[in-house]
Amino acid sequence: MPRVKRSTKRSDRRKKILKRASGYFLTKSKLYQAAQEAVERGLKFAYTGRKQKKRQFRSLWIVRISAACKLNGISYSQLINGLKKAEIELDRKILAEIASEDPAGFTKLAEQAKKAVADAKKAA
Repeated sequence: MPRVKRSTKRSDRRKKILKRASGYFLTKSKLYQAAQEAVERGLKFAYTGRKQKKRQFRSLWIVRISAACKLNGISYSQLINGLKKAEIELDRKILAEIASEDPAGFTKLAEQAKKAVADAKKAA
């Protein structure tokens, strides 16, 4: 087998890891092995963080919608149920935006949801 020294490939790979680790504390930004471990750990947290971000925003939207529902005398679950029965397809992101930006519009949606729930109770 011929001898391989890996000059540029190895240095390029190491340089890339050390560049990603710049700003880390002490040896984590200076020494390759410590930097590699820190970067891999950071990438793992970044991956899970992207998933958690979606959960956290959905939770935030639900809190905002729930607060607006209480002002209109209806619970969050009744609102969602009523909107489904009234065949109004708005996701929670849009509902939260309407609740904060346009309270009058949200009140109309809440009225429609209440009416749809009442109609469903009469039919049953």
